Amino acid sequence: MSDYLLQYEATLRAGSFVAILLVMMLVEWLAPRRPRSLPRAQRWPTNLGLIIFNTLVLRLLPFMAATSVALHAEQQHWGLFNLLEIPALFSVLLSLILLDLLIYWQHRMFHAVPILWRLHRVHHSDPDLDVTSGGRFHTVEILLSMLIKMLAVILLGVPVVAVILFEILLNGLAMFNHSNVAIPTSLDSLLRKLIVTPDMHRIHHSVLPLETNSNYGFNLSCWDRLFSSYTDSPAAGQLGMTIGLRGFANAGMIALLLQPKRKD
Repeated sequence: MSDYLLQYEATLRAGSFVAILLVMMLVEWLAPRRPRSLPRAQRWPTNLGLIIFNTLVLRLLPFMAATSVALHAEQQHWGLFNLLEIPALFSVLLSLILLDLLIYWQHRMFHAVPILWRLHRVHHSDPDLDVTSGGRFHTVEILLSMLIKMLAVILLGVPVVAVILFEILLNGLAMFNHSNVAIPTSLDSLLRKLIVTPDMHRIHHSVLPLETNSNYGFNLSCWDRLFSSYTDSPAAGQLGMTIGLRGFANAGMIALLLQPKRKD
């Protein structure tokens, strides 16, 4: 089963990514939450270029694949779930929850450690927020994140199917919660009891440090409440808040890849 899933992993992930990207682009066009400060043509080539470049880098480094590590751990009976022989469905569900918790703390670490923040601020320097912002990350951050996930997969013995599902969910929900989509307040309040919504995550991209250092979750919204990093609404309101980082203007892809050299 695991070998079969690995054969179609690239197709499953690429297909889901393109489908969600196109749907969210359409919804943003039909029901935008905020007016844009810059035209799409000034931002999308950079954001989409980073997504394509990072994907190619990971594909050119086959050893940087959490699914391959999961398969090897399964075959060697490495990791907690393999040693305890936990029922398959339970191990998949528990893996999704624990990996999401890991990503939450990884995100907080990239804000707290100065050298890691210099990588992560590439993501925060986007002056607008939309579906393409969900994949705007420095290549080194992507590689470090993959190494952290690979270590967690080995230690936990995460099933291959859980790794694939988690990657699809992580990419899909990142595009959703970074999107510039207007969701009715009542529906947003209901959704954010379980998942991170665009209005919830947008606060994390505020220029105000107290707001930037909150709402770290990507998938499940419970972690921010549980670990006291939840902000319900921005001080200036969703339409009045300023997105991005002060002192960082819109930049091209090469400039973003070199941005961590800036020490300010």
